[in-house]
Amino acid sequence: MTIMEQGGPTPQAAPDLIKETTTQTFVKDVIEESRRQPVMIAFWAPWCGPCRQLTPMLEKAVRNAKGRVKLVKMNIDEHPQIPGQMGIQSIPAVIAFVNGQPADGFMGAVPESQVNAFIDKITKGVPAAGEPNLAEILAEADAVLAEGDAEAAAQIYAEVLAHDATNIAALAGLAKCYMTTGAVEQAKQTLAMVPESKRNDAAVKAVQAAIDLAEQAQSVGPIAELEQKVAANPLDHQARFDLATALNAAGKRSEATEQLLAIVKRDRKWNDDGARKQLVQFFEAWGGTDEATVDGRKRLSTILFS
Repeated sequence: MTIMEQGGPTPQAAPDLIKETTTQTFVKDVIEESRRQPVMIAFWAPWCGPCRQLTPMLEKAVRNAKGRVKLVKMNIDEHPQIPGQMGIQSIPAVIAFVNGQPADGFMGAVPESQVNAFIDKITKGVPAAGEPNLAEILAEADAVLAEGDAEAAAQIYAEVLAHDATNIAALAGLAKCYMTTGAVEQAKQTLAMVPESKRNDAAVKAVQAAIDLAEQAQSVGPIAELEQKVAANPLDHQARFDLATALNAAGKRSEATEQLLAIVKRDRKWNDDGARKQLVQFFEAWGGTDEATVDGRKRLSTILFS
């Protein structure tokens, strides 16, 4: 019985991951292929001792990358035209192509650790063969949530977390879904899974700000009562502040902004600059691209710098 029949063949790279190329096939093998995934072109020659050292490390690293990068080798003795055009003056030389263009490279028989670091750099964000593209899935979840379907978005974020339980964007996205549906406690529990070192992530801070504001809103009273208080005494800044908090919780962002701006206009120093600070928390919770944030920042700047 052969080794192959026993099911224990010597590990070899898949034929499409590592190959030799020629002057005629270079464009197809390297430039065109790099539009699909990163490709390393390694220039070598039979008489080159350092090439014999580097090549096995390159092949091992490509196998370990599990389809995130391909290795194409070119014998410069047989095919001098391409390396000549690229200005290759010594070998071994390795050039990485990404999206049809040379992106990075190195020369000489570098240590294995440097080869691995180089591959990690050029394949950042590229999924291994058979693995889901988490970046694309997250983008889909963000789009679904932006369209207002928090339940469907939550399922997609959960799909990401099934593959990567510590994915910060997915944890923040799932918490945001809970906030959208008013499930504050579930949002808090989800954010609690974010490591302390990642708490300053913008998406995490935005959801935390939304949670803080929702909890504030639970203690300020009904909007109608607060509106009556403000109407009775326009200089009651605390009532106006509470009204802004309640309006924000009700999704009335422009109206909430209006109330806080009114305080800033009348008394910037009130409550240790409390109205401006609350506005900044609103902006953080809403996100930098939200229309209410963009408009609110402009109006606040006009007041502060006029």
